[in-house]
Amino acid sequence: MKKRLWTAGIILALFLGAAGVNNQLAAIGAEQAKTNSHFYEGKFHNAEAVTPTSLGRTLAIMLRFFTEEKVHAVPEQALPIQTISRVQLLALSDNELHLVKLGHSSVLLKVYKEFWLIDPVFAERASPFAFIGPKRFHQTPISIEELPNIDKVLISHNHYDHLDKAAVKQLSRKTGQFLVPLGVEADLIKWGLPEDKILSFDWWQEMHTDQGLIAFTPTRHFSGRGLSDANNSLWGSWVIKTAHQNVFFSGDSGYFQGFKQIGRKYGPFDLTLVETGAYDPDWPDVHMTPEQSLQAHLDLQGRVMMPIHNGTFDLAFHAWYEPLERISQLADQHNVRLSSPVPGQVLSLQQSLDTLRWWQPLIPSLQTAGGK
Repeated sequence: MKKRLWTAGIILALFLGAAGVNNQLAAIGAEQAKTNSHFYEGKFHNAEAVTPTSLGRTLAIMLRFFTEEKVHAVPEQALPIQTISRVQLLALSDNELHLVKLGHSSVLLKVYKEFWLIDPVFAERASPFAFIGPKRFHQTPISIEELPNIDKVLISHNHYDHLDKAAVKQLSRKTGQFLVPLGVEADLIKWGLPEDKILSFDWWQEMHTDQGLIAFTPTRHFSGRGLSDANNSLWGSWVIKTAHQNVFFSGDSGYFQGFKQIGRKYGPFDLTLVETGAYDPDWPDVHMTPEQSLQAHLDLQGRVMMPIHNGTFDLAFHAWYEPLERISQLADQHNVRLSSPVPGQVLSLQQSLDTLRWWQPLIPSLQTAGGK
């Protein structure tokens, strides 16, 4: 009951805007947004409409948290992680692309000689509060202090499980650039980050670097850290194209035709990191089921799929392992190559990305016959 009260409390706090939010786009983002077809009536909008949030829907979901029994929402045993150090990261070769899943949707890349972070969340809870809200299942495999200098931080949108205020402020001291969706620069500036470190992106906007191309692409989602800033900032996904590898990072999204557009424009992709978790029939427009995640990977013309947005926080009603188990079964059925590393495992895109299904020994029903 205590956990249900905490979770419901977070939903209510977000609905009422108790976190303290910014109601205005920063000037740079506001001026650019005025020219966009997806920005009108003072808000950003999806290319494919989603069911609008209402007080009734919010209260109905809160009621579910109070009354619906969750089964295996949190692991009963410690999850495996591989701790990594700055020395190990600096020793990685400079002539290929390396990747480390830190947990949930947080990813560390070594793009040749540069280190990039995507949606870095190091907080104990995905919440505006330190004492309440979804608590992580495992620690991060490396601390911010131990990280080497970071050249770029890429943010997909401003939800608490993707934009960690404390982490961003701490990373500011060792990061060269923050690449964010339009409007998110307002949060970062408010938190004290220098404006000259922040670059804001609209959908389909590109940036050329010494390593290749970075593009910000659409998703079907929403933004806000409280009621009063709903959809004041944009949301999206990232394309990273280098001379030898092509990577897609989905951020959060419901399934939509935009994945096919991205695949046609920027694909095929050597690796797609696709949201696979925190889905539910109560919010089908803004998060994907594993079946839809697999279809998104196929639409993107992906070679290997890495399911993200799972295994770290309890953000829905399904079992913690369900997204990984369902997507692995679907991948087998459709002959899709899947990579699902444990947090901290270092992968190279020039080598095999296949991994063991580490979560299966932790599924209670597989531990004892007849278990539930």
